[in-house]
Amino acid sequence: MDFRYLPPSEIIEVHRDMPFKEIKKPEPKTIRALERGLEVMQIMQEHGPATLNDIYHASGLPRPTILRVLRTLEQAGWIRRGLADGLYRNSFKMERMVDGLDHTDRLAEITAPFLDALCRKASWPAELTVLSSSGLHMELKETSRASSPFLLNRDNVGHLINIPLSSVGRAYLAFCGAEEGNEIIDRLKKTTSIANRIVRNDAAFQKILDEVRSAGYALREPSFGGGQNPLKSSFDDGLNAVAVPILSSKGVLGCLTLAWIRKAAPIEDIVDEYLADLIKAAEDISDQYEK
Repeated sequence: MDFRYLPPSEIIEVHRDMPFKEIKKPEPKTIRALERGLEVMQIMQEHGPATLNDIYHASGLPRPTILRVLRTLEQAGWIRRGLADGLYRNSFKMERMVDGLDHTDRLAEITAPFLDALCRKASWPAELTVLSSSGLHMELKETSRASSPFLLNRDNVGHLINIPLSSVGRAYLAFCGAEEGNEIIDRLKKTTSIANRIVRNDAAFQKILDEVRSAGYALREPSFGGGQNPLKSSFDDGLNAVAVPILSSKGVLGCLTLAWIRKAAPIEDIVDEYLADLIKAAEDISDQYEK
């Protein structure tokens, strides 16, 4: 059966219990010399400025090997040797290499294996979203859509998602602190987007968030078609989604989502079968993040 993504009017019927045979690809071989170089850089990151002997005792690598690694890294500009003390240390080039990374990048790194495991179990893709830098959208940070046997439309990392209509936005607002949530809602009220009008009815929208908190998970608004601002009247990705928050001592880190083709399965079936896995994954991610 061809699982290519089709417009909603042409979405094929699929069955979640259809057998799916995973094709195992041979694992690529690692580059031993690169592994050694990274090991030496890690030692200097943890140890601080080090001598050849310090690195030898920390790594157990032969001294000639360490010397070749050090010379290679020094010539490439990744480490330097102090003029005054002769100690090896990582260069400032390392700092520049990680410019632009923030806590959400660490969250994505921790979350990726859990997304893969969820996708393998459910076949449907699992995703991580975080609050965007503007605070007016949720942002796709990592996704297992490429691993799913069902070829849904491939939203790229960085894809922005409407907050008040989406499952992830509702999960975030329901479980973040009251002050943060009220600030986000106040800013959404000031936008001109039709898709954000729902937040202007305080009582009705707060009732939705109360229901999300009570259930422990969030669903899409039925009129939502996916993405930043679209309603189904103008765009429909043909999907449904269920989301749970990743909670930490500092608040909501982000949200985990399981997405599926709407015509393939009713919401109740997905919730009954996979919600517990989604919640457990969110808890494990939080535990790893806070270590």
